[in-house]
Amino acid sequence: MLSQDQTSAKDSHKVECETLGQTFVPTAPLPQAISQNIETIIALHKRNETNVPRHQRFVERITNFFDRPVFLYSILLGIIVWITPNVLPRRIGLPRFDPPPFSWLQFSLTAGSLLVTTGVLIKQERQEKLAEQRAQLSLQLNLLSEQKIAKLIALVEELRQDIPNVKNRSDPEAEMMKSPTDPHAIIDVLEEALASELANLSHQKAPDKQ
Repeated sequence: MLSQDQTSAKDSHKVECETLGQTFVPTAPLPQAISQNIETIIALHKRNETNVPRHQRFVERITNFFDRPVFLYSILLGIIVWITPNVLPRRIGLPRFDPPPFSWLQFSLTAGSLLVTTGVLIKQERQEKLAEQRAQLSLQLNLLSEQKIAKLIALVEELRQDIPNVKNRSDPEAEMMKSPTDPHAIIDVLEEALASELANLSHQKAPDKQ
């Protein structure tokens, strides 16, 4: 059963959703740790969005239209409207402003493709920087978590040895996990293993070619 505070929180959340004109099924309140994590992620996104210049924001707003089906339909409709008066017989009376092979249409499509590609690259550049920041943050947190876990294992092992009722036994795995892992050593081992695997593959392909 829900407490009175949880029931009132659900009722207030439901009232807020009804005020915004949204249909929402109320759920249980999230734990405080999860709520803090969500707020941290939102603050990270908000900080990155705040630092975006106006001209880049304008380019990205236009670029957001490029990945929609409406953009494809607009291009197809524009090509049809462009080609139709240039291929109909002259007796109909429509002016031929770009007769076949449609040189102006080709120039327009080439220029449009260049602008679309540039806009997409500008947006992807910022997204890649944001992804790199997230990767760096994840790496730092993972290394910190690994150090904390190693410290906890060391404290548990020390506590186990100090308790007289617990039999003192040797645990090689726990002894190994007490020390934090060196990321540089892992990178060196991975590079050596990858180089060895690539060398083996090259030696295997060499007899096949002969």
